[in-house]
Amino acid sequence: MTHDVHESLLAARRSGTASIDCSLDLGRSRTRVAVHEAGWTADGATYPFLEACQERSIYYWTAGRFEPLSRYAGSLIKLVPTPWGTPTFEIDGIKMLASARISPWADAQRKVGLVRPRGKVVLDTCGGLGYFAAWCLAARCAHVHTYEKNPDVIWLRSRNPWSPDNIENRGDSTAMTLTNADVTERIAGFKTGSVDAVLHDPPRFGIAGELYSQVFYDELARVLKRRGRMFHYTGAPNRRSSGRDLPNEVAARLRRAGFDVEPCLDGVLADKAR
Repeated sequence: MTHDVHESLLAARRSGTASIDCSLDLGRSRTRVAVHEAGWTADGATYPFLEACQERSIYYWTAGRFEPLSRYAGSLIKLVPTPWGTPTFEIDGIKMLASARISPWADAQRKVGLVRPRGKVVLDTCGGLGYFAAWCLAARCAHVHTYEKNPDVIWLRSRNPWSPDNIENRGDSTAMTLTNADVTERIAGFKTGSVDAVLHDPPRFGIAGELYSQVFYDELARVLKRRGRMFHYTGAPNRRSSGRDLPNEVAARLRRAGFDVEPCLDGVLADKAR
């Protein structure tokens, strides 16, 4: 449930409209909903109106009531609606996926397309809500190994209708392995040259500097086959305020690790040269 959907249900009640079509799965499908004074009914189940429905929250039905899709364990992690339907998520108010100018879903599609995953073994280093993995499956990859360090993010994706865990007909779900672990610790277990492509979308440098380190880039180069390809999201954090050029710093380290590098979208595209 989102604020926009809730408002449309309330508007129907005010106008005396008996039923409306709306989405109860963040835009993935449309459902006919019967509206009455005390609440609304969909698929044979009746639900109450929320007492308060915030614009920047998504709610789910649990234990007989609607609760925000969020958790707090040192940091507040929440699923956040976007104008595109596909949600993003935030950690302590910091948006983790682009959504201002493009849908997070479409953004993931174009980035996955850069590594041409069909028939390939892909390493997805920072899985998040799983949109990279979902598009790898849709492209019929051989296998996608996706890592997510934060168990609360995995909890969010388990309830997100756009995450690959919950999407039907998007490829063979057995072709995905989701691991709740730090990829910087687990990458040593990958055999040399065992991966065809890498998708690297790390959190900002200030909270996950190890994912931008020369040591980690050297490991990515080791596990990637020769002529393998990687897309690395960087953005341009603090460039105006501090003068720091993170994309160029990343490019320099990747070249030292053995990659040919070029700017691409909001990151860099790297091909293993040796």
